[in-house]
Amino acid sequence: MEHRRPLVLECCVLFLLLNGLAFRASEGQLLPVVDDQGDITTSHRLRTYIVHVKRPEGARLLTRQELKRWHESFLPNTTLDSGKRRLIYSYREVISGFAARLTPEEATAMRSMEGFVYARLEATHRIATTHTPQFLGLSQTGRTWDSGNEGKGVVIGVLDSGIWSHPSFGDDGMPAPPEKFKGSCDPLSGVTCNNKIVGARGFLEGEGVIAIDHHGHGTHVAGIAAGNFVEGAEVLGMAAGTASGIAPKAHLSIYKVCFDDVDCPDSDILAAIDQAIDDKVDILSMSLGTAAATSYYFEDAVQLGSLTALRHGIVPVTTAGNGGPMFNTLHHDAPWVLTVGATSTDRRIRAKVKLGNGAEFVGESAYQPDSFDSSIMRTIVYPGEDHCSAESLKTIDVSDKIVLCSAGESEEVEKGKAVSDAGGAAMIIMNRKKDGYTTSAEAHVLPVSHLSYEDGSKVLAYFKSLKSSSTATIIFGGTVLEQRPSPAVASFSSRGPNNGNILKPDVLAPGVNILAAWPFMVGPNASATPSNPTFNMISGTSMAAPHVAGIMALIKSSHPNWSPSAIHSAIITSAKDTDSDGNYIIDEHTNEAANVFAVGAGQVNPSGALDPGLLYEIDPAIYPKYLCSLGYTTEMVELMWHKSGVQCETAEHINPWDLNYPSISVVLSPGEVIKVSRTVKHVDDSAETYRAKVTAPPGIAVELSKQELQFSGPDKEDTFGIDFSIESLDKTSKPYGRGKIEWDSGGHVVTTPIAVEIGF
Repeated sequence: MEHRRPLVLECCVLFLLLNGLAFRASEGQLLPVVDDQGDITTSHRLRTYIVHVKRPEGARLLTRQELKRWHESFLPNTTLDSGKRRLIYSYREVISGFAARLTPEEATAMRSMEGFVYARLEATHRIATTHTPQFLGLSQTGRTWDSGNEGKGVVIGVLDSGIWSHPSFGDDGMPAPPEKFKGSCDPLSGVTCNNKIVGARGFLEGEGVIAIDHHGHGTHVAGIAAGNFVEGAEVLGMAAGTASGIAPKAHLSIYKVCFDDVDCPDSDILAAIDQAIDDKVDILSMSLGTAAATSYYFEDAVQLGSLTALRHGIVPVTTAGNGGPMFNTLHHDAPWVLTVGATSTDRRIRAKVKLGNGAEFVGESAYQPDSFDSSIMRTIVYPGEDHCSAESLKTIDVSDKIVLCSAGESEEVEKGKAVSDAGGAAMIIMNRKKDGYTTSAEAHVLPVSHLSYEDGSKVLAYFKSLKSSSTATIIFGGTVLEQRPSPAVASFSSRGPNNGNILKPDVLAPGVNILAAWPFMVGPNASATPSNPTFNMISGTSMAAPHVAGIMALIKSSHPNWSPSAIHSAIITSAKDTDSDGNYIIDEHTNEAANVFAVGAGQVNPSGALDPGLLYEIDPAIYPKYLCSLGYTTEMVELMWHKSGVQCETAEHINPWDLNYPSISVVLSPGEVIKVSRTVKHVDDSAETYRAKVTAPPGIAVELSKQELQFSGPDKEDTFGIDFSIESLDKTSKPYGRGKIEWDSGGHVVTTPIAVEIGF
């Protein structure tokens, strides 16, 4: 497994190719890209560039119009021949800079201008419950909701594909938004504000546009985070119950940044974060993945914007990504943004496959029509490895047969439509090896059972042994709860390790078959345009992140003065790395105990996060030194921090494990001792004594400087040291190990997860 180590800039002149331009680290210059033959790129095609400039003196006193004129002074002119404005966005808070339409030559010419820092081509991001509040313990007697905490007074900003009018966003029982909130529903948004939706804006190439959701993703995400209570929610009769978000009384401010189905450009994301800072939201929920891995935090609008948001007291949360089960696939890994992976829950929507030889395999599907006669054994057909495209189905007779289809490559519902259009009676979806045991209960248009890789392989082997004599049927079992093991890491959930040697993902949250608000009819009567409000079940780390945004709202409502890092700490140290049966959380890719870089701290635990006992806090002012330690130049740090002051060449560097982070990740070599220090703040009103329990990674010695932490009351702090060294290794030793330190007071258990990489 390849591990991306922290970047080290060792040579005096280093070229960093950054999306069509190169940054000369030693001189702070911007140069045109040179290809392998040394030819300069000559394209004159206009593109959108994100341009960083020095913040002018007295910038805080400038009006938006004055700041805009300052930014326009860097441009060749203000208007293109087409009549379009060159300047797309003039950013005030999120970065010191702007977005503009430029050719590569025009962008290169800027480097000689006083005040210019850096420019790059914008990247495009991709968009990555009746039951989950109960599954997370929120609705149980005596727990979070029962005590009256439903997120009141907190505003969650959601960057996504917009919002659609839905009962989940009704404002029955909702108070007015907090006075500090300055947002509103832009008249161009097409959204009408109430006490639930308190702000809505659309961002597209510098224009105010509609914030209405024509995709569904944004509506679904917003519903998970803070949807109000809706009775009678279901998907085609399955998973029925009362739907709500995690923080049903929190407010929502909507920022539409995703258009053309799934495209979410950097410039629009930065503009939305800029607006959210100005609106004074409390939390930013961003279910946005990256199209490609980035080497630097400033190349990712989500991570770059999150740092500024954090400095304004806003708590950012985002997705780990859907690049699993491979390692090194995290989309967002900065320590200032909480990164969330996805798990399955204990709910299954059963659809059992029964073969002609009597073998049975349990899969899932949300569409379970009474009209399907399960007593009839139908012939199985298999169009091959091309995933049941409409074209492949033309070559075989599927009429009234059950069609075997491999998962992936295209949407499973679309495959079902192709099978149905070709006359097929039903479909069996077989996971690929990488999909493992994670199955989807989707709203199909015909009878379907989605099987794990193991079970799908057995069905395929049965078909290959009998060919046209093979038969099967599908028997529907409806909604079943309390399935084991649960939770479990979804096979698609992205995993670390990461560039910055911070344990990521931070935590896990439900992200498989999540029911929430949806703009369209689904199933056989599905519509391509928004219709009567309905619900849908979809999967992804996009669904996991808003669960945590909702938990953040609950914490912020109870503890309004806690810092973003304190809220992150409460969520991480209260998470559970074991499932409902007390075993380590498994990985649905392998059905074995999950690696630490898949689990992070474990499954979120809302009640524990609201009463964590101890907190690890980080002063954001330390992050420039941390960036220096990763090999960032002074110029790079300045463009992220918006001001000068730190000289990376002379500043004290902060190793990743030296951050006062709630988890610890170190790289150890034989004979080496790494010394780590952590400071905790007591936030319980009573006096407490915490005693340490250490679970060391195999072969690693973990020694604490003290075994007890004593606190006489709230806001008291204590510091302890940890020494890491290799105790024993053999040929069977794994390159990565997991452990934890648990501080137990009898009333609180505060867990610090440990990840160790062995550097041989």
